[in-house]
Amino acid sequence: MTTTQPADPRPVYSAATRWVTDLLTNVREDQLDSLTPCDEFDVRALAGHLIGTAGRAVALGEAGDVLAVSSRDDRYDATTYEKLTDRAIELWSDDAKLSAPVRVPWGEVPGAGALWGYVNETLVHGWDLAVATGQDSEPDAALAEATLVIAKQFIPAEIRADDAVPFSPVVEPRPGAGATERLANWSGRSSEQWVSSR
Repeated sequence: MTTTQPADPRPVYSAATRWVTDLLTNVREDQLDSLTPCDEFDVRALAGHLIGTAGRAVALGEAGDVLAVSSRDDRYDATTYEKLTDRAIELWSDDAKLSAPVRVPWGEVPGAGALWGYVNETLVHGWDLAVATGQDSEPDAALAEATLVIAKQFIPAEIRADDAVPFSPVVEPRPGAGATERLANWSGRSSEQWVSSR
C-alpha cells in the first residue's frame, strides 16, 4: 500500500488555534472548575492541556524533543496560548518541515502528519471547551471536515480496541450534528448532555 504525504495542515492549524484563542479569552473565572466532555479535565486543566499541546507544536517546529514538553501546562490563559500558537505558525512556515520525519508520542511520522495530530487535538478539545463553557462549538465546518478525513485515515475505528491507543470507540453522531461535533464523536466523545438537538 502506498502512503501519500498528508495534505498541508498549516491553514487549518492557524484557523483552529485562532478559534481556540477566542474560546479561552471568553472563559469566565467561575467556569474554571466546571466539568468537560473529556473526563480527564475540568475547564482549567483542559485549557492547560491546550497550552501544552501548543508548546509541543512549537517544539516540533524547532526540531526539539516533543516528549520533553509536558502536555499539561499550569497556565490556562488565552495570552499564553496565543503566543505559543503564533510561534508555532511562524516555525512551521518552512515547507521542508512538512516532509521531514519527526518523533511524536504516537511514533515517527512526517511533519505534516504530526501537525495534523495537533490540529485534531485543537479542534476536539476546542469543542470540549466550547460546550463546557456555553460558547459556539462549531467554527468553520471546513476545518473539521478536512481534519476528519485525516483522522479516519490515521485513527481508524478498528484500532480502538488496543489499550495503547488513546481514543475511545467511535460514537455515532446524533442527527444534525455539526462537523466539529462529528470530529469529536470520531475521537470517542459522546455529545449526550452537552449539545442539545437542533
